[in-house]
Amino acid sequence: MDKQSILRKLNLNSLPDLSEQDFEPASAAEKEQITTMAEAVSYWKDAWRRLKKNKIAMIALVIIGCLLIFAIIGPYLSPYTYSQQIRGDENMFPCMKHPFGTDKLGRDLLVRTMIGTRISLLIGIVSAVIVLVIGAVYGAVSGLAGGMTDNIMMRIVDILNALPTILMVIAIKMVIEEPLNTLINSSEIFKPLQALGSGIIAIFIVYGLLYWVGAARIIRGQVLQLKEMEYINAAIALGSNKNRLIMKHLLPNCVGQLIVTTMLQIPSAIFTEAFLSFLGIGVSMPMASLGSLCSDGLNGIISYPYREIFPAVVISIIILAFNLFGDGLRDALDPRLKK
Repeated sequence: MDKQSILRKLNLNSLPDLSEQDFEPASAAEKEQITTMAEAVSYWKDAWRRLKKNKIAMIALVIIGCLLIFAIIGPYLSPYTYSQQIRGDENMFPCMKHPFGTDKLGRDLLVRTMIGTRISLLIGIVSAVIVLVIGAVYGAVSGLAGGMTDNIMMRIVDILNALPTILMVIAIKMVIEEPLNTLINSSEIFKPLQALGSGIIAIFIVYGLLYWVGAARIIRGQVLQLKEMEYINAAIALGSNKNRLIMKHLLPNCVGQLIVTTMLQIPSAIFTEAFLSFLGIGVSMPMASLGSLCSDGLNGIISYPYREIFPAVVISIIILAFNLFGDGLRDALDPRLKK
């Protein structure tokens, strides 16, 4: 096909600037200048690719993995148990036999720190999941309902947010812990919960009552944006009820915010538990948490500083690692930061 035939087919006869050179094959240099489309990737694959580029977040993820191994597998490798009292080894400084030393009762602090890390991580993760579930459902219902319902539900959130949280946590925990302990010990149904103890379960309940308001606000704001989208209007036109809209359309599209909120809630829950245990109203003895270990170590901090240093360093590393990883996860899951 000659030039004129091509011009007639493209109806470009009116363009005088076309010449024979315009139809020559492109050179290698010209081909390199052509921008080719990148391979299509999913949202999660793209988020993971961006997360891997964040070196600080990846280091934090490795540290979290090491902490999980330290807390879950470590106690099984120790020759001691967390409550075992070794006579003659009281207040022993760190050595080969006891790398973290021992306390005043001769208990190995390494295995107690491992158990304390396990308990603190358990409380942080479970509390964050409880907060996530309650806050996500409450915020989604409020945002989707709108109008007077949304107004009333958000005023309840404002009231809870205005309460002095720490004082409420202490008051509620002290009120419910004793009845909860009686219930656990007297009922066969709740017998499996005896291993956790009433103190840990009370912390879960307190978190479920007070700490979901932040997640509810975030999810509500996201739902207010999403419910104006065309696919939501299409789902409504097809007859989807509100339960289906929330569970099938709204919450799945808030999953990025849900994950980030949960990840940042974990260090908050760990710090609150450590604070309560430091005051002596957290995890019940002889079970150890990092907060209770810090509280025990404070009594002999001048003579035996290692009893305070090791659990304090571990809890600092946990909180720092989760915060750094949560920040990196937030950046990776935010489409607006995509380059």
